[in-house]
Amino acid sequence: MKRSLAKLPKCDFVPLKYKGPSYENLKATRRANLSPALTTYYGKPLALNQGYKQWLFDLDGKRYLDMFGGICTVSVGHSHPKITEAVNEQMSTLGHCSNVYYHPKIHQYAEKLAAKLPNKLKVIYFVNSGSEANDLAVLMARCYTRKSDIVSLKNCYHGMTYETMALTCNGYYKYPVPQSPGFFRTMNPDVYRGIWGGQNCRDGPVQTDRVCNCSQECEAGIKYLQQFDEELKYEFPKCGIAAFFAESIQGVGGAVQYPKNYIKGIYNRVSATGGVFVSDEVQTGFGRTGEHFWGFQSHEIEPDIVTMAKGIGNGFPLAAVATTPEIAESLTKAGHFNTFGGNPVSSTVGLAVLDIIEEENLQENSKTVGTHLLVELAKLRELSPFVGDVRGKGLMIGVELVSDKETKIPLDSGRFLKLWETCLENGLIVGKGGLHGNVLRIKPPMCITQEDADFTVDILRDALGKI
Repeated sequence: MKRSLAKLPKCDFVPLKYKGPSYENLKATRRANLSPALTTYYGKPLALNQGYKQWLFDLDGKRYLDMFGGICTVSVGHSHPKITEAVNEQMSTLGHCSNVYYHPKIHQYAEKLAAKLPNKLKVIYFVNSGSEANDLAVLMARCYTRKSDIVSLKNCYHGMTYETMALTCNGYYKYPVPQSPGFFRTMNPDVYRGIWGGQNCRDGPVQTDRVCNCSQECEAGIKYLQQFDEELKYEFPKCGIAAFFAESIQGVGGAVQYPKNYIKGIYNRVSATGGVFVSDEVQTGFGRTGEHFWGFQSHEIEPDIVTMAKGIGNGFPLAAVATTPEIAESLTKAGHFNTFGGNPVSSTVGLAVLDIIEEENLQENSKTVGTHLLVELAKLRELSPFVGDVRGKGLMIGVELVSDKETKIPLDSGRFLKLWETCLENGLIVGKGGLHGNVLRIKPPMCITQEDADFTVDILRDALGKI
């Protein structure tokens, strides 16, 4: 018997009727007045009017389940009433105040955010985006260590400022201009596509389908660390590097997870030479991975610098860098100033987000619903010849699609886009990523339900059948 297509889970919210410019007018304005470099998704770009919790509504009022969260940014739900109320109250009191003056909210927020971090990370710098946070972390690392070489992983994404474009390692995000000096990339320890990897390497509910011969310690992790040791010998001066940057789970790169012992091994090696370890928590922070508030906690380390953005403000332009008092002191060698960082409104939003995560138990929801979703998605790997890998933790999930499971040749763009458009037609928004653009990125608002997760799996099962 043919399986009937799942229906969108119930939602009682009624969106406002759209009264703005027509779709065609928006299209014409975009063509005339917005940068052609701005990427849009789908054959007919989606035009949105309103959001509510995990739901988005287009100009015609059609409802979609948002399983991408504005690129892993909407953490507590679209248009959360607590954030709206707090912002309205703050705007009516003091909308902007530069940090050359005192204002209460930045102090309250810094104290509350620092309490969520390891004790040594007491100093917070507020900025406006993840790119800006990582750019500042590069400067901090170099000022503190008095070294220049920065190392990141291949397939990583750390931003699109001119400096972080060199830190990022994905050709799609690199312009044909000279890169900033002093940046190096090392082999990505991808246990699905990499040289080494097996079925017991990941810290998560779903493993690869590769054979694993590990005994007490992850063999793949040991080999990737040995490869990094070789690079330390040949590529860098004996004094060591300034910093190593890593996402706890690679985001734009396709939710790539490393061997369990890899990040801890890198941390120990970098620390031994006087370098600092920078954990990019732009996508993995604020409870998204479920078991922990920060992704680095899964790797059993305490970084020297932590960068964060996206979910920190639920879509509001807010980001931060947290570090030790000693590293923070190094930035006083020159004047440092940020016009908007930590302003009263952004600090108010940040405070509200922390409250909501705690009050609504969203970290636990990420763990419970995310684990259920991962397990159900893994079943699609057995049903479909196109699902090569399912990976992630909590609500930080990737589904890698391939044309052939043995060769792992990425699914061709034509079939991938057909699947992607089919999902949209049926009310499901998912993202895409990975070097070849063949990974479904699932990073929804952390308020989704198990019913939403089951709907997602049902729609993907149907879409996979159509390709």
